[in-house]
Amino acid sequence: MPPPLQAHRLLISHRRLPTPARRRFTAVSSVQSPPAKTLAPGPAASSILSIRESLLSGERTAAEITAEYLSRLHRTEPSVRSFIHVAEAAAQREAEELDRRIASEGKDALGPLAGVLVGVKDNLCTANMPSTGGSRILEGYQPAYDATAVRLLREAGAIVVGKTNLDEFGMGSTTEGSAFQVTKNPWDDSRVPGGSSGGSASAVSARQCVVSLGSDTGGSVRQPASFCGVVGLKPTYGRVSRFGLMAYASSLDVVGCFGSSVFDTATILSVVSGHDKMDSTSSSQDVPDYASELVSLDSLESKPLNGLRIGIIQETLGEGVDIGVASSIKAAASHLEQLGSVVEEVSLPSFSLGLPAYYILASSEASSNLSRYDGIRYGRQISADDLNELYGESRANGLGHEVKMRILMGTYALSAGYYDAYYKRAQQVRTLVKESFKGALERFDILVSPAAPSAAYKIGEKINDPLAMYAGDIMTVNVNLAGLPALVVPCGFVEGGPAGLPIGLQMIGSPFSEGNLLRVGHIFEQTLQNFSFVPPLSSER
Repeated sequence: MPPPLQAHRLLISHRRLPTPARRRFTAVSSVQSPPAKTLAPGPAASSILSIRESLLSGERTAAEITAEYLSRLHRTEPSVRSFIHVAEAAAQREAEELDRRIASEGKDALGPLAGVLVGVKDNLCTANMPSTGGSRILEGYQPAYDATAVRLLREAGAIVVGKTNLDEFGMGSTTEGSAFQVTKNPWDDSRVPGGSSGGSASAVSARQCVVSLGSDTGGSVRQPASFCGVVGLKPTYGRVSRFGLMAYASSLDVVGCFGSSVFDTATILSVVSGHDKMDSTSSSQDVPDYASELVSLDSLESKPLNGLRIGIIQETLGEGVDIGVASSIKAAASHLEQLGSVVEEVSLPSFSLGLPAYYILASSEASSNLSRYDGIRYGRQISADDLNELYGESRANGLGHEVKMRILMGTYALSAGYYDAYYKRAQQVRTLVKESFKGALERFDILVSPAAPSAAYKIGEKINDPLAMYAGDIMTVNVNLAGLPALVVPCGFVEGGPAGLPIGLQMIGSPFSEGNLLRVGHIFEQTLQNFSFVPPLSSER
């Protein structure tokens, strides 16, 4: 059966279930919660603040900080393989130039990200290094400009250390779909880091860079954040400019960010957000200083989340979700209750419909967006005797299997005989998903769920079963369909690997409520006890 028919079968096989009565969430008895009024410090510290304080005090130079990260990158990269391209010489030059400016200008030379090493997903354009999208068809391509998000980072003083690996053009959930290499999970090198932003997540997890940029079309920031034990943020659609991001599905794509703490992620978001005249879909809403709104641990009350209404999505803790994942999420919900919030179950009857609708819509947009890679407008050209052969051979040799399959699925769904059955119906489902979230977020301040139904799986485990791999996105795709912001914070572990495998809690908010998500996430990570989300690989000296 062709893939589009499988997708259609998924789309029509679900019936809307009656909405169950809303009930108070009760944690299972096996989940241990911290005692009320206990606010013990968690392990998440701000690397950005630490770097800034070091530079201001003169304790360390930017060159020394850069050398430390590059040393760790060289030590861990043979195992992790997060980067397609490392700009070592450029990073060292920029660090030395920053030190000279500090010596001559003092603290006025320090932008908000001065001396901070950033990894950039390789589907974001960078003027001074290759940008391949993880595809052979763009091998060696170097754009003439920076993506807006990259430009804003540089203007804030950040040092781009390199381009991180990804599933080709962002199409995948494991980073096994890259044309160049397979990235591994720093917690267990026999497992995937997630995808498609797996390189960006693993680089932050392994402390190869301080923070990183990724893109999120259906969960490509949030799922790898969960798998790698880092913080990942998918902003509201339009919050961050998409100019310079290689388009996969234009109505779903969002530039997101990773950090080892909520504070660092908030700092990056403040820098890259805002209206951009080069992107007509970017929002003109004011950008707050997200990091300045975060409350430090010593300023917290015993019930810092008093009055917060949290809905735990009922459909995300049932069949198909690993027991260990469900237990971690329930423990996280119990912790949020101990902090003063009211946690109740909420049902989103259209939740299961989002996955097939997403893959129809995303593939349809991809079939249009990727038509530019034809060997003439963009892409490596294959010598041929006529135009049709040139197109065909250039695309056949330059594009990978998964990309070709999604282009075919999208073209099929958009064809004259099937448009109403597939594309139009998927758009109708998208409207249902939006309305479902809107109704739930009128009753709750935040919705929570797992970021993925399992912890990181073995390399090769799902690569030959596309439908099983697609099912792994069920927790995240609805957020993109609705255009909402979502934050993933590490919340626990399950068994696996030498030190356990991390699990992420997904927090979903109303449009442009990133500040509230970050505030709650910051309190959550500061008060979470007995966990350290630093993989053994990155702590080795």
